[in-house]
Amino acid sequence: MIFIYNDYGGTHTTSLAAAYHLKKLPVNRKLTKDEVINTDYFNKLTKQDFGKLIFHGVDQQGHSVYTIGRKNNKYVVPALEQLVRLLQEQHGLQDKVILSNTSPTVPLALTIGGMLSRGLHLDFLGVPFLIMGARQCCLQIQQLVKETKEAGQRFPSKVIVLENKSFQ
Repeated sequence: MIFIYNDYGGTHTTSLAAAYHLKKLPVNRKLTKDEVINTDYFNKLTKQDFGKLIFHGVDQQGHSVYTIGRKNNKYVVPALEQLVRLLQEQHGLQDKVILSNTSPTVPLALTIGGMLSRGLHLDFLGVPFLIMGARQCCLQIQQLVKETKEAGQRFPSKVIVLENKSFQ
């Protein structure tokens, strides 16, 4: 299987989701400031990284984990879905692909922090909001990752798109 976590920027909730998926973060409690800041790719991607698949690692079951920032482009996920289907049908790709939207877990503090830090390059203002927001939503992200992994096992489709609206 290939897991691709996606959202607007691809650097906050997606990075946390990938880290939880790969068991790089502790579960069942809120994260500390240092755990948030030291998460791979958290608040480190730039506008040049939008639309790029970022590889985070391979999980304990041998499944690859990626993230992507799609901005407001509603066509990125359908395009990825169609590309995967093409690769599966015409080029022998055997992997099941799960595209999981982390946007529904984003609290207001994370949005403000991302705008200040990534958008306006005001880290001294944005990073405290990012930490607060990440700590607010980390339990939801843990649950989203759990449900994403379960969907990969439960659904027979070779391509699964999860909007995760239940987290809004």
